[in-house]
Amino acid sequence: MKSAIRLALMGLILVIVAMVAALTAMRFAIHGQEVAVPPLVGVAPAEAERAVAGLGLQISIERQYYSPQIPEGRIMSQLPLPGTKVRRGWQVRVAQSLGPTRVAIPDVTGQSEHAAELNIRRRGLDVASMAVVESPGIPADQVLAQSPSANATQVLAPKISLLVTVTAAPPAFVMPSFVGQPLGTVSRTLQDEGFRLGNVSVAPPPIALADDTPPATTTTATTTPTVASAPPAQPTPASIIVSQAPAAGQKVLAGTAVSFDVR
Repeated sequence: MKSAIRLALMGLILVIVAMVAALTAMRFAIHGQEVAVPPLVGVAPAEAERAVAGLGLQISIERQYYSPQIPEGRIMSQLPLPGTKVRRGWQVRVAQSLGPTRVAIPDVTGQSEHAAELNIRRRGLDVASMAVVESPGIPADQVLAQSPSANATQVLAPKISLLVTVTAAPPAFVMPSFVGQPLGTVSRTLQDEGFRLGNVSVAPPPIALADDTPPATTTTATTTPTVASAPPAQPTPASIIVSQAPAAGQKVLAGTAVSFDVR
């Protein structure tokens, strides 16, 4: 009995030792893949690439900025920072210096979008972003503002953002109901509100129901005189509107033509 207990304890001890050894080996394997990011600021890109490649890392130049302190072509910032522990295969992102600002920022306000872009690129600059805005009284496709402004100093990036005007959309309205109103009054209202009077036609009169009284029988032959058809009625300012198009409740734009049926 004692020997069985002794064997069980020895087996348990061996299992615990094996687990500790496995965890220790795993920890060494994980930390063995970590390296410290080297300092790259002020280093040439080719030299920086060799430095990180020797540690199993990668380098990516993502930005370019002007800098009066860092010579042109050298790395001016990095992420992760020097000394940070990362795993092998990690990508180090850096920004490259363009040296001191040597290009004057042009004034492109008032120019068309195309002319402004050509003017910017001719100086070795780029368009960073372009936003649009509706500006009443100012023609469309015109640069309204820029950032940085003309001849700005302490410029960081060789890029200019533009604000360009666009054509303002016509205002929208909800069509009211004109049914039951005189045509003349409605015509003046449409004109005052910036709408146009469309087609106006006279609606046909309602069809009268047939009389159920049977016709009287007669043997006397009568001749019905031929009556000339009356000319179609014409709408007048006093005509009453019975229907409209667009219908009431529809969304319409200023300048829309509105047509009516009247009686």
